[in-house]
This record gives sequence, C-alpha cells and structure tokens, in this order.
Amino acid sequence: MGGRLEVDPPLGVRNVSVVLVEPKYDGNIGAVARSILNFGIMDLRIVGRNRDWSDETRNRAKHAQNILESCKIFESLEDATKDCSVVVGTSGKREIGDKITFRHFLLPEELPERLGSSEGRIALVFGPEDIGLTNEQLQECDILVTIPTWEGYPILNLSHAVSIICYVWYVTDAKHDFAESQEMRLLNPALRSRLRSEISRLASSMPTKEHKRNGIEETLNRVIMRGLPKDDEIHRILSVISEAADSFEGDKTDHS
Repeated sequence: MGGRLEVDPPLGVRNVSVVLVEPKYDGNIGAVARSILNFGIMDLRIVGRNRDWSDETRNRAKHAQNILESCKIFESLEDATKDCSVVVGTSGKREIGDKITFRHFLLPEELPERLGSSEGRIALVFGPEDIGLTNEQLQECDILVTIPTWEGYPILNLSHAVSIICYVWYVTDAKHDFAESQEMRLLNPALRSRLRSEISRLASSMPTKEHKRNGIEETLNRVIMRGLPKDDEIHRILSVISEAADSFEGDKTDHS
C-alpha cells in the first residue's frame, strides 16, 4: 500500500509548477513533494535553499523521492518564474477597507476555471511558514489567491496549503475534458516581463505624487493580467503604455 502506479500524469496539471520561497522546515519540503505528486504535479521549485536534503525531508516525501531529485533551486522568485506565463501568489493576509495594498484575491476553485485550459506554464507560489510572501514578492505575482479559513486561526501549514490548491486544481481537471475545451494560450514569458517593465516605466514617469506610483503600477499589473490577455492583445496594450511613457519622459526633458 502507498506505492505508485506507472500511469501518465493528468493533462490539466502538466504545465503547473509549485514554487516554495525560502521554506524554513525540512519536513515541510518533503511533505510538499509528496502532496504535489498526489495530484500529478511534477515540477517543484525552491527559492533560497540548497539541495542537501535531510533525512527528515526524505522521510516526509515518502514515495515522492523523484520530485526531490528533479527539484530546481533558484536564488530569487524572479529567476524561478522566468519561463512562466502567469505567476499566482498565495497569501493568508486579509486586508479590509477602501485603502488596501492588495485586493481581488481569487478563491482556489477559481484558478483552474480560469487557467486550466490554457497553454503556457503557471507558477503557484508559496511563502515561508512564518511570514508568508512579502508585499514585494506579492507584487511580482500576476494573480493572488487565498484559502478561506477561520479568522480566529487563518494561517495554514505550508504543505496543507499546497495540498488544498493542488487538490482543487486536480478535481477541476477531472470534471472537465480540457482537450475538448476552447484552447487559450497564455502570455509568452518574455512578453510578460516586458509588460511589467513598461508599466513600471510608465508609473515612474507620470507626473504624480511619489507615494501614488506604487499603487498605479500595482493596479495596472493586476487589472491587465486578471483578464488573461493573449500575445496579440498585449502587443496593443504595450504600444499604448510605451507611447504614454515616452510622452511623459519627453515632457520631463522639455521642462528640464
């Protein structure tokens, strides 16, 4: 009991990568390896740790040793997601009120509904056990998701959070025949990087108060990516953003 069968992984998760940012506990790394394999996900990426797996990591991974062996190690979240078309950040942070930094968190079941039939790699990013992803790291993500939990004790164990997200993705795939659905291609990763760079340039060049720039950049990134635009649509959006940034930069030069 508890072994593996030689069957192909499900199509719906073939382009999903799980990214752990600076996980603190060896046991959780092994538990995550086991959890993602339970749902057919093969690509584990870790930021800020080495590959010298301890006995605890190996023991907690059980029959998912191949996930540990193929795990990729990166120095930064940006490096870990360079080949991804959409980066999904997870967080238990809940902000309320009109003036909040992050908003429009999706629920786990909304992710595969929106992205499951897409081409292009999708990164599911999880932060360290004690503090989760920082605001700066969440800003590197295109879509944010939170798992609804009781407010009296809202933060889940890392491997439990990974299991819930992967489970929802897997069962949604089981309920839908993605092969027969309308194919949707996600952004080319290079285009995604260029879009974020040009949005940053636009926000930096706009004639507005300094404290508003981060909010403008965050909102543009989030609203545009929430629509899951295709490459041709991004080219049009980039044209507008680049021309606006050029204009603002030209105005600064004229007045200098």
